[in-house]
Amino acid sequence: MSPHAAPDYAALASDIKRWARELGFAEAGISGVGLQQDEQHLQGWLADGYHGQMEYMARHGTRRSRPDELEPGTQRVISVRMDYLPPGTRHAWEVIGDGEAGYVARYALGRDYHKLMRNRLQKLAERIRGAIGDFGHRAYVDSAPVLEKALARNAGLGWIGKHTVLINRQAGSYFFLGELYTNLPLPIDKPATAHCGTCRKCIDICPTQAIVGPYRLDARRCISYLTIELKGSIPEDLREPIGNRIFGCDDCQLICPWNKFAQDATEPDFAPRHRLDGAKLVELFGWSEEEFLQRTEGMAIRRTGYEGWLRNIAVALGNAPPSADIRAALQARADHASAMVREHVAWALARCDASSQPLAGPG
Repeated sequence: MSPHAAPDYAALASDIKRWARELGFAEAGISGVGLQQDEQHLQGWLADGYHGQMEYMARHGTRRSRPDELEPGTQRVISVRMDYLPPGTRHAWEVIGDGEAGYVARYALGRDYHKLMRNRLQKLAERIRGAIGDFGHRAYVDSAPVLEKALARNAGLGWIGKHTVLINRQAGSYFFLGELYTNLPLPIDKPATAHCGTCRKCIDICPTQAIVGPYRLDARRCISYLTIELKGSIPEDLREPIGNRIFGCDDCQLICPWNKFAQDATEPDFAPRHRLDGAKLVELFGWSEEEFLQRTEGMAIRRTGYEGWLRNIAVALGNAPPSADIRAALQARADHASAMVREHVAWALARCDASSQPLAGPG
């Protein structure tokens, strides 16, 4: 397409989808900016307090659900997705079933996706500029108040499942999303239709019953929230159900029948680092703060912070089969400088003591 010709927006839309694939995205789609029903759903969710400490979910008013308020002049949103399931990793259910190992959500095993995807979106914008000249745009990857799942659904990339995660018929749900807001009047794609039917496996399997109903997630009970977003003590009644999940949770995705179609990541940077697809809890608990910061450089795990990391692992050690190694690891942190860490270590040690008590014999 010549930069001097009047744009053929249908041809440009086709080119954008091809360029997106060439840049490593699995798929791209285009939507308008109308999200009225999703705005009502968001407001109801916030009113119920399901966002917990995530004040940022309410901070931006209607800009989250009105793209043209966040970025004035926006007419269309180009949504992209990128598969993240690293090939060759230890099987998720195997790790969850190994009480001595720490489970890290599959999306967080390798490099943090935010910069990687934003850079690719900027390259996509550069290709568009090369074809038609300057145009208004802004790239987002989890970096601003954006209803990314609703926009991706409207762009045909998948439907929002009962667990509130986007599902694609050909690729399951293990993928990241990103957006390019633009002022170009591109033709929009047909929204995806829902295909959960009567299935409720994700609701039933949730360890903490955080999915309080179809499409209703109480984040305050969600293990991803508890191990990443929560900046204080994990409620005691939710510690045991967390099991050995030390950063995030995938159970609702692991059980989803549509993930039999999940695609492996093609991006090598998503490969696991430091054997985090099944490393031993005692080893991870032994990391110093310097080691934690060095080993999680450029990874999403950084978000929990070192104290949160120790807090989460202490809970997992309290849920693990008791052993001398686990008790020694916990004792080594019993006088930690952080009151939050000390609290969770004390809870875990009490669990070890209770599990080690011999059963009373017949009187």
